[in-house]
Amino acid sequence: MTNFNRPALPAGVRTNGASVSPWWSNAVVYQIYPRSFQDTDGDGFGDIKGITRRLDYLADLGVDVLWLSPVYKSPQDDNGYDIADYQDIDPMFGTLDDMDELLAQAHKRGLKIVMDLVVNHTSDEHAWFQASRDKNDPHADWYWWRPARPGHEPGTPGAEPNRWGSYFGGSAWQYDPKRGEYFFHQYSPKQPDLNWENPQVRHAVYQMMNWWLDRGIDGFRMDVITQISKRVDPNGKLPGEPGSQIEDYPVGPDGYSSPFPFCSDGPRLDEFLKEMHREVFDGREGYLTVGEAPGVAAQRNEQITDPAARELDMLFMFDHVDIDCENGTKWNPTPLDVPKLKRTLAAQQDAVAKKGWVSLFFDNHDQPRVVSRWGDDSTEENRVHSAKALAMLLHMHRGTPYIYEGEELGMTNAHFTRLDQYRDLESLNMFRQRVEQAHIQSAESMMDALAKRSRDNARTPMQWDDSKYAGFTAADASKEPWISVNPNHVTVNAQAQQNDPDSVFSFFKQLIALRHNDPVVSAGDWHLLDESDPQVYAFTRSLGDERLLVAVNLSGKDAHIPEETAAALDDAAKSHDIVLTSYDAQHSADSLASRTLSAWEAVTVRL
Repeated sequence: MTNFNRPALPAGVRTNGASVSPWWSNAVVYQIYPRSFQDTDGDGFGDIKGITRRLDYLADLGVDVLWLSPVYKSPQDDNGYDIADYQDIDPMFGTLDDMDELLAQAHKRGLKIVMDLVVNHTSDEHAWFQASRDKNDPHADWYWWRPARPGHEPGTPGAEPNRWGSYFGGSAWQYDPKRGEYFFHQYSPKQPDLNWENPQVRHAVYQMMNWWLDRGIDGFRMDVITQISKRVDPNGKLPGEPGSQIEDYPVGPDGYSSPFPFCSDGPRLDEFLKEMHREVFDGREGYLTVGEAPGVAAQRNEQITDPAARELDMLFMFDHVDIDCENGTKWNPTPLDVPKLKRTLAAQQDAVAKKGWVSLFFDNHDQPRVVSRWGDDSTEENRVHSAKALAMLLHMHRGTPYIYEGEELGMTNAHFTRLDQYRDLESLNMFRQRVEQAHIQSAESMMDALAKRSRDNARTPMQWDDSKYAGFTAADASKEPWISVNPNHVTVNAQAQQNDPDSVFSFFKQLIALRHNDPVVSAGDWHLLDESDPQVYAFTRSLGDERLLVAVNLSGKDAHIPEETAAALDDAAKSHDIVLTSYDAQHSADSLASRTLSAWEAVTVRL
């Protein structure tokens, strides 16, 4: 564990309701997708030594915690989220010695390291799963094994235990000839779900977590952790199984029903998380736990992250990144509805106003680039202004901000035009299922959807400079990067932005410094203004006598400052009252005086 080289909140300032301010209450987390961050050996994949090489860049940005997507040993079916050995590093990324060196160098710079914890499922190549294929092995019920439906030949269509479909396409059941049964997988067939009902599974997971914390890491980001508890009937049967007392939902147009309602925020989730806290984290200090929380409502966030509950420090809520999905699928994307975004984020804020905490994010390894999604990357000017506007909007909320690699540069979507440019398992599988098998979407509309929403948009190599491969790997490397570099790296790159005071990078540095140094930003109350306005997203932050007003024009057109926001401004529209702006202080002072915000103008004012 390590301490930070930045101010702590003043004594007496309290956050997270029932607890005195935890160390992370004014911290900023930076997510690294290791295979796309920095390649040091020329094989086309990023590695741990590459992260170590770039620590000074991250320290300069000012972030406090580095979250690494998985670097464990893996067959890489789902880019490392299919883990074959939790206590070893995949050779693609390096060695355990490399990991130890990264920890040492990061801690020397006051940076903490949080690792991805993927324990809803493992790889089918994990020793636990291989052992479970034998019904007589002690690991036999470590996964969700089920026989074929009565009257059906095992391994034939229709013999699956129920009609659940995988989120990555196809059936959620895979037949294993060796065992003669099916195993359940919410994601890839190479990612079988662990059976958390078995206490031996839980004990093995906790033992592994303690091993990593003892080695020196500073916490875990827990992948789909809210899916570890499944809903079963009194006899242990899943919904839709023959003889189950729980009915399944009807199948959809793709021929499958969804396991999601029965595998998200299940009946034993709180019990499992409390047990995890007790077995792993009690007696430790300085760590961070954040859970990826699909299917969890905002109101549940308060319960899970209440310090008195002793479960998790914070959650990733997803309702705000689902608001532009038509009919519940991201493959029919819709334009941003600003009032809907306000209502959704307000629900997250209000749920933890008295106790609990929230994670703040727009980008991550599973989401498209927000500047392309909700901003405007059609021109360089619009890209810069909209990237800054969206950054201010997010970072000025109450909670812990997460920056995804390249977000601080305003990196954009990949803008791929051919299916063979994609590498993402989900994208390729869903194209096949929706276009070629179920015929519920045309190839043209699906390609448009992939260009807007594919996970590969976030996974193109980090843009360090304007060289051939953007500095991700050497220009004369023998192998090209595993996925194409975005052509706009010639202008959008770290080298061009680090010393430019008007760059997106410099704007992020200012936002991070504000959170470190101004208790109103990290600990102040949050209040939404003008909920129904279609362009301006405005809110106040307050702590004691201190008040900030944040107003962001989320459009490419001039916007009239709405009534509640204008009333809150009073006489604060002076350049010296402006804390931060995406334009310049005088421009925003004039904007506020005229009650009109320019395209993508974002301003924070001290009232």
